Amino acid sequence: MIAPGGASRPLLRRMLFHRPHPTRLKRPKSTSSPHHADSPSSETPTPRTIPGPIWLWLEPLASPFHAYGRMQNRSPYVTQLFSTLIIYFLGDLSAQSFSRPQAPASTSSSGSKSEGALDWYDPLRAVRALTIGGLAAIPGYHWFLWLGNNFNYRSKILSLGTKVVVNQIAFTPLFNCYFFAMQSALSGAGLREVAERVRNTVPTSWWNSWKVWPAVTAFSFAFVGREFRSIFAGVVAIGWQTYLSMLNQRAAEAEGMGKGKDVKHVAQPRKAARSAAAA
Repeated sequence: MIAPGGASRPLLRRMLFHRPHPTRLKRPKSTSSPHHADSPSSETPTPRTIPGPIWLWLEPLASPFHAYGRMQNRSPYVTQLFSTLIIYFLGDLSAQSFSRPQAPASTSSSGSKSEGALDWYDPLRAVRALTIGGLAAIPGYHWFLWLGNNFNYRSKILSLGTKVVVNQIAFTPLFNCYFFAMQSALSGAGLREVAERVRNTVPTSWWNSWKVWPAVTAFSFAFVGREFRSIFAGVVAIGWQTYLSMLNQRAAEAEGMGKGKDVKHVAQPRKAARSAAAA
């Protein structure tokens, strides 16, 4: 056996102590995220977003109001007239439904006739309401146009306060006098009865109007566009016309009861005089 020489010792050390490094397989680089590595498609879906502010999502709901605004700008008188007729019709219908008498108890088929579904509705009363509203539509429209074009100061609070006070002092009592006087006159009442109706209803309605219309008028002139003020006030006016119609009906019933008492008191002296003459 031949002993290894000095020159072969480094070679033997490298052969005995040197271990080759294992080869590593390089994976192909992927542009997809590790969460979607096993997904069949490499493209990630992009979320759909609506551009613009959130109030644009309600744009389809505003289309009827835009249509009304275009009609108001195109033919303001016709639009105002039909809007007022609808408001007065709904207000009178609501007032009649609230003040209708209660249905009688159900009876047998052989008994008396049962009350119909619309026996409580008075069409003549509705015609009176439509006549009053139709005559007041255009003057009321011009009044609010004039009120919007005047009393415009540097202070918005002063402007709104002045408009509210002028409307409550000038327009509201005149309109209430017109409303109740026309209701009484169209019912066939005379001048004395018309004056009594106005005296019995206008102070109460004017006082109660301070609870509703100052806030409505201020909000309308502050935040509502010119072409939408009539429809905004009209929505509130449905409830207000309901109140005015009910107040007018109560006054008419009170006047009818007063007439009955007067007739009764007048008839009693006549009857006493006849009995005295017969004796």
